[in-house]
Formats: sequence, structure tokens, C-alpha cells
Amino acid sequence: MAFLELSAIHKSYFLGKEEFPVLKGIDLKFEKGEFVSILGESGGGKSTLMNIIGGLDRNFEGTVTVNGNLLDHKQEKQLDLYRRQTVGYIFQSFNLINYQTNLENVLTSLNMTKLSSADRKKKATELLDKVGLAEHMHKYPSQLSGGQKQRVAIARALASSPDVIIADEPTGALDSVNTREVLELLEDIAKDGKLVIVVTHSQEVANYGTRILHMADGKIDNEKSLKPKFELPAHQDRIPSRPLSSKTLWQMAFDHLRFNKLRNFLITLGSAIGIFSVILFLGLGNGIKGYINDQVTQLANPNYPTVMRNVTEDKDAPASQRMQETSQAMATDYNAATLPDNYIDRLQKVNHIDKVERGYQFGNVTFTYGKQKTQGAQIQTWTSAFSSKSIKAGHKPGHNELVIDKTFAQQIDSDNWKSLIGKEVSFSYFAFNKDNQPVQIKDKLKVVGIAEGGQSGAIYSMSFDTVKDQLAKAKATTDPTYATIGIDDAENVKSVVKKVNQIEIDGKRAFVGMSIGDILDTINTITSLASYVLAAIAGISLLVSAIMIIVTTYMSVAERTKEIGVLRALGARSKDVRRLFTNESLLIGLISAVLGLVAAYAGQALMNVALYNLIKFNIVQVSIGNVIFAIVISLLIALLASLVPSRKAAKLNTIDALAAD
Repeated sequence: MAFLELSAIHKSYFLGKEEFPVLKGIDLKFEKGEFVSILGESGGGKSTLMNIIGGLDRNFEGTVTVNGNLLDHKQEKQLDLYRRQTVGYIFQSFNLINYQTNLENVLTSLNMTKLSSADRKKKATELLDKVGLAEHMHKYPSQLSGGQKQRVAIARALASSPDVIIADEPTGALDSVNTREVLELLEDIAKDGKLVIVVTHSQEVANYGTRILHMADGKIDNEKSLKPKFELPAHQDRIPSRPLSSKTLWQMAFDHLRFNKLRNFLITLGSAIGIFSVILFLGLGNGIKGYINDQVTQLANPNYPTVMRNVTEDKDAPASQRMQETSQAMATDYNAATLPDNYIDRLQKVNHIDKVERGYQFGNVTFTYGKQKTQGAQIQTWTSAFSSKSIKAGHKPGHNELVIDKTFAQQIDSDNWKSLIGKEVSFSYFAFNKDNQPVQIKDKLKVVGIAEGGQSGAIYSMSFDTVKDQLAKAKATTDPTYATIGIDDAENVKSVVKKVNQIEIDGKRAFVGMSIGDILDTINTITSLASYVLAAIAGISLLVSAIMIIVTTYMSVAERTKEIGVLRALGARSKDVRRLFTNESLLIGLISAVLGLVAAYAGQALMNVALYNLIKFNIVQVSIGNVIFAIVISLLIALLASLVPSRKAAKLNTIDALAAD
């Protein structure tokens, strides 16, 4: 039984509906140990026949039998396996991969075998030594002569120990000396028990084999035996094949990136700038939120929300709006906006509220010390809601004691503002009596503390009892204008405030409560929105980088069309080709993310150093979430950008790809 047999092979090309027959009933048998030359002029069908034998052409009529098994050309996976383990190709134009060394070119074929990494390298080295290129294995194809390139191609074709070697005009680009050397190598391959099929138009080359098949007009019109086939060796090594591994595809992608350094660096730099901008703005948003939280929590205890009396009929109105309406009502119906004892008692019965502290708050207060006066200030009684950190000098107010704002103290003595402690400051403000008529309150108290409100505003404060005494003396209403509720655990703050806001007295919602957390949530939402908008604007550069990756991948596919054909001829699957280009884009995305993150951290360090002395806070804070986001978005953009070009590469016709210039 013949090792390779072709029966009734017909092949036609069509131009519209017009048929052009190329192969017109080919019947051939080949044995191992033969060196068969298919001789003929151009256009006779030699290359078409070679493509069918090699498993590259799937559209024909007839059958191909290999070692007694019918080769199904309709099954792409079977053809991939056939090319990987049975066929080795030697091309006229060498078709070496330019960004790989000669050793790596041979390893590309060996990487489709189950040999270990060490064994693959050992065999590749031996093959290059066998073809006389041991000292050139670490050079690139561009550094070799034509004859040397063809020897590398022969070594690559032999790498997987295939049964069939197909050589397409292997000496067409060589001089006479190199031609003879290549033919001797091919003869040696046949002597090793391989089937060597050479396609040529040269009679001199054809005469070197064991048999000549002359082809003309799509038929074998003459067959001539020159000498007996070579005896088969007693034992022939078989190397099990396998598809290209993920590791190999990643390595090839990296090698190509490294080979085209400048172009890929510019693309990576563009993507990295986009990542840097997005992450820096997100980190700035984190820092601003952290700064605001720090400033607010330094001045107020988040476990002590503020509660006022509700005057709003709209149950769906937000707490901030209801508090504002309560404050406005104090100017027209003061007593309806205060908290009488029965309201305070109702608050004390709520679960998780440890204590309720009554408080007063009045606006348009005038403070006077000597000739220095400040008007329009707001005074508020000291409660546990205030943070002790807000006191910058002295202590919190006791009975008949006053805490003033640092700004007012500096207006009096900018160099020694602490000297105001122990001095008496006059002040006046208006309260209301039981008839809602304004009553002026005037008093003079000793300053025992100086506070700083920072972003939360100026702090002027007295104790609750002090203000209550002032109101009583002026015959003003002494019901508190608000209450501070102490909650047992920070985790219960929001739920307790929500419960307080739902309490009803006499069929009407009684309270409106807000915590520092509610205020911070609103501020943080606005800050986040602003940072996201800035990040989105910066993210436009990511869109540009995605377009750059798409263009680059398309260019890469166009430049490497022949390489794609070679990989497919060696037995690589279409999905291996797709993954190769996808991996290359993902590497660009990953390197861009790393560069962008390094730049973002550097920018964070520089901005924090530059601004720390001004605000005593690290204003840029890149989080782990931001880092993960940067990596994910960069890889996602690269992946999406590669989808169409990589699919195009995978769908390229192998024969057309090999014929590309």
C-alpha cells in the first residue's frame, strides 16, 4: 500500500459562472524514501496540486489517502493535525519569521510538539548544526544569505519529524552552489525515510530525484523513474504533536512587540497617558473626599446627629430641605419650630439613643472686643457633637463662659491670638418670646477657648445653661431650637436617624434629623461626580489609544500576512492566529496600564509633597480599586480593539497568505 495516494483529483476555479479547470483527474501514489520531482511550466497546476497534498486547499474533488487513512479535507481540525505531524514545508521565498532568531524559527515548529522545552531547544540546535548553521542560530533571518535562509527553512521543515517534505521551488532564489547544497540536503532527507516532493520548473533540479512527474495542462502527462527509492531505516522517530501553547503565543506576541520597539512604544505611551490622567483624577477625587471627611470629622462627632422640629407637610421632602424650612420658620413662627419637653421625651425613648442634649442656635450675632467687631456670626451651644480637636487653644465652655472663633481672635491680635483667652467679649443677638416677638439678648462673657471651624464655618459657642439663663432673663422662649442625639454605635447612626424622621406626634411627622454622614454623603456624591466627569474627559485619550491599537493591529496583520500563512502551513489553528494578535494587543494594554500607574503614583507623590504644607493632607489618594480599574479598563480596551483585526487574521486563506508580497 502506498503511503500517500491521490485518486481522481479535480480542481477548478470560477470567474463568475465561467469555470476554469486546473486539475483534470490526477491519480498518484507516493512512497516513503522517494525523492519525487513534479516538473512543469508555470500554470500547469503544480502549485495547486502541492496545496492539496499539503492540506492547504480544501475545495476540490477526489480523495487523498495517507498511510491507509482517508484525509477528510472538509474537517479543518483534521487538516491542522495533518500539517502539524505529517507535512513539512520548504518555500521558495524561505518565509522565515523576521522578528525571530533562526533558532526561534525552528523552535516555532517544535513548539507544536510534545517535547519538553529543553528537548525542543536541543533538537533545534542539532538541526541547525546539521544544515551547517550552528554559528548563526542566534542571528535574525535578515542577517543571512539566501542559501543560509533556505537551510533554516529546511531545518524548520524537519523539526517535527514529518513523514512528507514538500518543497516549492526550493532553489528558485539560489545560485548554483547553494542549489547543489540544498538538493543534497533534500536527498539526505529522503534517505532518512521521508517522502520528499519537490515542485520545480527546472529539469536540472528534477534530475536529482528518484522519480519525475511531468505536469502540463492539469494532468500528469509523463512519469519517469530515475532510480529506486531509498531503503527505509529500521527505526524512525515519531514526535507527538500538539497545538501551540498559550505560553508560546504570549512569547511570540512579546517578541514582535520588542522587534517593533518604536512604533509599539508610541502606542503604549499614548495609552499610558490616558490611564495616568484617569487614575490621577480619580485619586484626586478620593483625596478631596478624604480631606473633606477629615475636616468635618475633626469638628463634629459623627455619632451625634442633629435633630430639629419638622414644620414641613411634604413627607417626601429630603431632610436638608426640611431643616432649611424649619430654620426659615423660626423667623416667622419661632415657637412652632422649637422642641418642647414632650418632643425631647419622645426622642429619649428611641432605641440606640443613649442621651439627648438640648441646644440653641441663633444667627446674626454681633461680637465686640474693644474697637474690633464682627457681625452676622452664628452662635451655637456646645454639645457632644463638637469635636475637641476644634479647640485650638483653651477648653470647651462651661457656665457663663465663651468660645470664640480663631478668625475673630486673629483680627484682634494676629501675632498673639491666644492672648484673648481670659478676656471678656461682648455680644448681642435676637431671640423670641412666647408671642413670637423678637427680644434682644446682650451679655459679656469671659473667653475660655478659641476654636477653628475650617471648612464648616466659624465656631462661637456657649453652654446650654448659659444661653438658657440669658433667654430667661430677657423673658424669651427657653425651649431648645435643636437637639443632639447620642447614638450607641456608629453602625446604627443611619438607621436611628431614619427612625427619628418617621416619628409622628399628633398625626404629623415631628422631627427632621441629619447626621454628619448624610452631609458627607451629599458632598462625596458631588465630589465623585466631578472627579468622574474629569476622568471621563481624560478618558477620551483612551478612546484615541483604542483606535491606535486597532490601526496598529490591522497594520500588523497586513505586514505579517505571510507569517500567518506560514504558521497555518506548519499546523497552527485559526484560533492560534487569532490569539497571537489578541495577545499582542493585551500586552500593549498591560504595559500601558503599568506605565500609567507608575506615572500616576509619581504624580500623586509630587502633588502631595507640593500641597501638604498648605493643607496638611495628602490630596491625591490612588486606591487599590483605582489600580484594578486601570488594569481592567486598559486590558478591556485592548481586547475590544483587537477583536476585529485578530478575527480577520484568523480567517485569512492560507494559500493567499503565503502568496502575499
